[in-house]
Amino acid sequence: MMSFNALIAIALGYVVFLFFIAFLAERRAKAGQNSWVSSPWIYTLSISIYCTAWTFYGAVGYAARSGLEFVTIYLGPTLVMVGWWWILRRLVRIGRAQRITSIADLVSSRFGKSTQLGMIVTVISVIAATPYIALQLQSVTLSFAVFAETGGANWNEADFNAAAVWTSVGLAVFTVIFGTRNLDANERHHGVVMAIAVEAVVKLLALVAVGVFVVWGIGGGPSEILDRIDNSDIVLWHNDGGRWISLIFLSAAAFLCLPRMYQVLVVENADERHLQIASWAFPLYLFVMSLFVVPIAVVGLDLMPPGSNPDLFVVTVPLSEGRDGLAVLSFLGGFSSATSMVIVATIALATMVSNHIVVPIWLRLQANQHAVMSGDVRHVILLSRRLTVAGILGLGYLYYRFSVGGTALATIGLISFTGTVQVLPAMIGGIFWRGATGIGAAAGLVTGLIVWLWTLFLPTFGTDAVISQAVMDHGLFGLSILRPEALFGISGLDPLVHGIFWSMLLNTAMFVICSLLTFPAPLERLQGAQFVNVFDHSTAAPAWTNAATGAEDLLIMSQRIMGSAEAQALFEQEALDQGKSGYLPEVTPTFIEKLERELAGSVGAATAHAMILQLIGGSSVSVEDLIAVADEAAQILEYSNRLEAKSKEQESTARALRAANEKLTALSIQKDAFLSQISHELRTPMTSIRSFSDILREGEMSQDEYRRYAAIIHAEAERLTRLLDDLLDLAVLEHGQVVLREQTGRMSDLLDRALGAAGLQDGVLKVVRDPKTEDVVLTTDLDRLVQVFINLISNARKYCDAKKPQLKIKVTREGQTCTVDFIDNGSGIAPEKRALIFEKFSRVADGSKAGGAGLGLAICREIMQRLGGDVTYVAHKSGASFRVRLPHVQRVDALEET
Repeated sequence: MMSFNALIAIALGYVVFLFFIAFLAERRAKAGQNSWVSSPWIYTLSISIYCTAWTFYGAVGYAARSGLEFVTIYLGPTLVMVGWWWILRRLVRIGRAQRITSIADLVSSRFGKSTQLGMIVTVISVIAATPYIALQLQSVTLSFAVFAETGGANWNEADFNAAAVWTSVGLAVFTVIFGTRNLDANERHHGVVMAIAVEAVVKLLALVAVGVFVVWGIGGGPSEILDRIDNSDIVLWHNDGGRWISLIFLSAAAFLCLPRMYQVLVVENADERHLQIASWAFPLYLFVMSLFVVPIAVVGLDLMPPGSNPDLFVVTVPLSEGRDGLAVLSFLGGFSSATSMVIVATIALATMVSNHIVVPIWLRLQANQHAVMSGDVRHVILLSRRLTVAGILGLGYLYYRFSVGGTALATIGLISFTGTVQVLPAMIGGIFWRGATGIGAAAGLVTGLIVWLWTLFLPTFGTDAVISQAVMDHGLFGLSILRPEALFGISGLDPLVHGIFWSMLLNTAMFVICSLLTFPAPLERLQGAQFVNVFDHSTAAPAWTNAATGAEDLLIMSQRIMGSAEAQALFEQEALDQGKSGYLPEVTPTFIEKLERELAGSVGAATAHAMILQLIGGSSVSVEDLIAVADEAAQILEYSNRLEAKSKEQESTARALRAANEKLTALSIQKDAFLSQISHELRTPMTSIRSFSDILREGEMSQDEYRRYAAIIHAEAERLTRLLDDLLDLAVLEHGQVVLREQTGRMSDLLDRALGAAGLQDGVLKVVRDPKTEDVVLTTDLDRLVQVFINLISNARKYCDAKKPQLKIKVTREGQTCTVDFIDNGSGIAPEKRALIFEKFSRVADGSKAGGAGLGLAICREIMQRLGGDVTYVAHKSGASFRVRLPHVQRVDALEET
């Protein structure tokens, strides 16, 4: 006979073993060796967190009381994994795209990152989880009591309470150490997941071992067990189809909505493809877990004394047969079922409470930005999570003390499930219906919570504890339509079915009606498009404009939440992507959106949005932009149902056609302007030539007049020739037909040639040079480069309007690049005209004064592009300034050394 102290020692040893497994997994994950931890099999085993003490102990008791009805608790998750896995895939994709950390984060982020909705979902989840945690504490204390009574002790209420307290303390310590030790950017807990996977194996082996012992060790084999089942008092099938449908729906919905299930299904998912294995492996796990439930229940009723608790047959049957080792294994299986559920549930709930209640309230109480950037925020988050773990376990203990008593485990679990699934309409509606609004979600959630509290939760405390017997019989305020077990006068339903029906019906109705009557805010519409079309859009549209705050402030805040190393790596990578050195990037909308997503992994999407909002001082998306983005997504969704496979190709083609059309339009306008300008430029000298030719033909003029008119005709012919030469030169350059003749020469010699050819002998323009800086050797088409210099010098001579015109030529060398600045002391070029000066026929001054067709700078630009450099206008405090940039130059001394 095993002593109770030995059982305690074994339980403590088992906990130490789990500590070691969790510690090893955390260490390997931190070292990057997490391939095993992130495998699909570990993921599948972690989903077994669904199988709590209710399914380990309570399923046998459920079968003893209600026959095969316990199967409904397994059928719901099986249907989800086999037939509705695409919902899970959508949730996983949304969770990864939006950096969702909890089910409250999912709902709040979908409806405009609403802090209020996050609070509502968190409150519902905490209240609904309280009975379930109490159920786990009850199962552990009852199993302890069985071993204590076998050793001769007779536990009283104080012993049960003490066992529950110490169990709560131990679970709190484990959860704090491995679940709230730090802020993970993804809220993933490798150590906890590995420990849960180990516990999944333990509870499966334990239940199978007990089942094998019962079937072959006691029953004599499968045929004898089947005879016992036929002759037992258990009614396997209760002809209540409505209850079966309700329970299957309830278990399926709870599988999606339970915070602990969302934690392991979505948050802890390392690869979306893991769902493919889990979709068949987890239903197989459930099948094995349920395989021996009925045989254990039948044999337990035959062997155990009348009045024995059927919830404990898994332990008491082996003990009654003297199989202490098997009983201890069974105890460890039940202990694993209870502890794994409590650990993951408290982690998920603590994350929700800190992200959606504590931090938003704390931020609201801060009067300035300093609190957001200070180290207090990280401390507040971690401390709030640790206190929440203790608080949730404390609530579970209080519920255990004041309500559960002798209530069956299955009953408590079903009541908790019903509270949890109140999130279902908002969650499913949010990921499939773009018209859903935050007001509709809030109305549905609050309505469902109130109905669940009134019809199922509060009555569990017992008659006259919270609700008086008079209210139970006659309704609130004497209104029979408000009776907790017969709302609106509909009686005769099973209390659980009644509560499920009315809470879900009114919840869904309020959600749909209020969503139809209200219009979603711009951010809600944007988020709705991202959630509903998650498979079409991998990232969300930017939600911020350029921020007034600096990158340094954002870095300080990020370090306080993410940790210095990770935050600095993020900022440094962004700066590198922007082409900047250091670790302070430009605060662009794209970067703010990216930073918000990273922070959301630690504190939730809504809280991250609020923190950046407080630091920056405002959101950045205009109503028009948000509505335009959302409307565009809606049009794509509405008109591409049958052409979805080709939508990307069609969109790309449309963009190309629009771009081509815009280019053709611009070319047409440019062509018209070109023809108009060239016809004017050609007509002017030709008209002069024709007019003066007619005068010469008439004769009867002096010799001096002949010479003067002939000179005019000659000048106009030269002007026409220059214009045609410029046009031909520009055409050759634009079409890339020019042949460059590379030569090597000195910059000083080129400038001398240009100044001599520019006609500065009259002394109108004074030129200032620094010969020391002109000792630069370059290899290029020197004649073309001189042509550029001549144009720029000639322009300065023509357009400089200073009383004493002066041109400064400044040569600067940086590495292998050389720049030549031509700076005059005139009034310069007006800002509104600077964008046009390099266009053909562009003249920003009086054309008669210029004496040209406006092709000089256009030719300069084309020449420099062919030479691998460029020519630009540089804003200067006085005068016009043109800069010529030349690549691949050498100093004279460097050339001589080679």
